[in-house]
Amino acid sequence: MIHDLVLTGGEVFGHGRADVAVHAGRIAAVGSGLTGVAVHDVPGRLVTPGLVDLHTHVGPGYWGIDPGPIAWYTGVTTWVDAGSAGAFTLAGLRRTVASLDVRVPALLNISAAGLAGRTGECRDLATCDADLAADTVRAHRDLTRGIKVRIDRETVGANGVAPLRRGLAAAEACGVPVMVHIGAAPPPLDEVLELLRPGDIVTHCASGIASPLGPAVREAYGRGVLLDIGHGSGGFAFDVAEAQLAAGLTPHSISTDLHARSVHGPAFDLPTTMAKLLAVGLPLADVIAAATERPARALGLDAGTLTPGAPADIAVFRLEEGPFEVTDAHRQVRRAPLRLVNEATYAGGRLLPPRLPAPPPPWIPLTPAQRAALARRDHDVRALLATPLVGVDGLAEQFPRQPTRRT
Repeated sequence: MIHDLVLTGGEVFGHGRADVAVHAGRIAAVGSGLTGVAVHDVPGRLVTPGLVDLHTHVGPGYWGIDPGPIAWYTGVTTWVDAGSAGAFTLAGLRRTVASLDVRVPALLNISAAGLAGRTGECRDLATCDADLAADTVRAHRDLTRGIKVRIDRETVGANGVAPLRRGLAAAEACGVPVMVHIGAAPPPLDEVLELLRPGDIVTHCASGIASPLGPAVREAYGRGVLLDIGHGSGGFAFDVAEAQLAAGLTPHSISTDLHARSVHGPAFDLPTTMAKLLAVGLPLADVIAAATERPARALGLDAGTLTPGAPADIAVFRLEEGPFEVTDAHRQVRRAPLRLVNEATYAGGRLLPPRLPAPPPPWIPLTPAQRAALARRDHDVRALLATPLVGVDGLAEQFPRQPTRRT
């Protein structure tokens, strides 16, 4: 069979050196000697499923970003929107994702208002309507894959774990998992963890603010609660991650919590976040699995795999050996032995084209160094695009002049 596209000569994650064939937007085969209309040779490169980021914010509101200008150079083809929208605002998220090239499954916020603002969405329990949330998930099963609840003192106020109880009731009613954000107490972390069921997800699992290192997190882990990194602006600390790994608490998934306040640092993107887990000793194969097949499995997504028949979401990386300095949310520094540098990203078998990001919204706090770096980037891009692409040697005479007839 002649396929639409074949990537040849790469090291395919889980298969060794092999070709990957794509037909009609899906993986057709992984093997040797495959032929295609378009053949791209990728020797010495690591070919993985398109990355699955289990915690992002791409919906409208305070935190949301456009994934397109990031996806094409990071290999992330599935962006799980983790609670940007609630029942009142899910239609806005649906309109946003309809125009995107990447896949955006969603976790519905138990607060019907979602994340229109920075925080406080669960202070009014009237907006945390379990029946409404369950009905919304049922009506939008093509988009919604779980419930998101943020539990920290700013978000819930005096309501403690009541929003989480409502989130769990909604999830139980429609058979989906809950992702719970942990942060500054109250309520106490132990009260949050003891409510969670097997398959539920704790994001910011290596938070230096929540510091989940006691018996409660070990008990939750033992009964099948999934730990998700959820780096974000304040959700990841090297010392906590190292202590968890020493205690045998391995994160199930590596996610960025990428949003308007973390995309310019400290999270930056998923390959950078993956390098931080390499820096604390997680093996490369585990890091890749935690950013592909495992998060996809947590939500039952048709993603994170190169199995024939799956969507042809593919990432091609160059592995660069370090050490590379990486920083957590609290400016602690470690060194990663290597990093993954994306060279091509395919969504549904289509190569994602380069796109430039929009400026940050005016309400996003940035350091002087971040502002200067953004200004430098704008200057460099302008200079690059303002320079003619090639000189005379790179041009052809597209419309040759006809010889002038002399009389």
